[in-house]
Amino acid sequence: MEMVIKRIGIIGAGQMGSGIAQVCAAAGLDVLLNDRDPARLENGLSTIEGGFARLVSKGSMTESESAEARSRILPARDYTALNPADLVIEAATENEATKREIFSTLCASLRPETLVATNTSSISITRLAAATDRPEKFIGIHFMNPVPVMQLVELIRGIATEDTTYEAAKVFIAKLGKTSTMSEDFPAFIVNRILLPMINEAIYTLYEGVGSVESIDTAMKLGANHPMGPLQLADFIGLDTCLSVMQVLYEGLADSKYRPCPLLVKYVEAGWLGRKAKRGFYDYRGPTPIPTR
Repeated sequence: MEMVIKRIGIIGAGQMGSGIAQVCAAAGLDVLLNDRDPARLENGLSTIEGGFARLVSKGSMTESESAEARSRILPARDYTALNPADLVIEAATENEATKREIFSTLCASLRPETLVATNTSSISITRLAAATDRPEKFIGIHFMNPVPVMQLVELIRGIATEDTTYEAAKVFIAKLGKTSTMSEDFPAFIVNRILLPMINEAIYTLYEGVGSVESIDTAMKLGANHPMGPLQLADFIGLDTCLSVMQVLYEGLADSKYRPCPLLVKYVEAGWLGRKAKRGFYDYRGPTPIPTR
């Protein structure tokens, strides 16, 4: 029987979770947004408000359309509030232990027919599915950042994912006006399997003194026609996320070419995580970003 998805539960109200909530509500779906940190939940709701306000200011959405979309998003203070959802998407931090803990606790609050997905950018879907009571109804739905802007969504099937789950996910992504592509369940899937080693190599280029932050980013923007330089992109993604993905690749594929650059490790240890921490390869504490090296 075809699964019709009308109500979405989202776990994690950070950058990714709030972005997913915004596009779902804009597409006419009801959204239940959860975060274990009440302050982060309130901040996520404010971020969504700002996202809709920008669309109105650009003429992409009317004020009434914005108000209607905002009314579809409700806070879910605990997992039991996610029970009405047809699909629950986990968008928590990129840490396997954290995600497995969420899934092992979450499923008891859901209806048996509810689909469960993870927005992981690199972790095995099969392993995460094993932490649930419904691996056949589990799938990877990897949105790109920023969610309201990026067109692509990767769908990743675990070894137990049923065809009906995959087809329902495809229909859901199409309803959002986005394009889905299917990836096999290999470390980092398609986009990050290609993108993150490129970023890691750019960091090695900086680490070895081949070029400065500014020269590396300028070279790739003007020499390879990239919309932003790889170090600027790393800051945007979050250096902790970049490191997590590289560690998954390095451990999962056992190939030295995926070894995270020591400079990336050092920045993460220093808490210089990029834009969200105000410092990374650029310093964002002033009116204009300044290279830190």
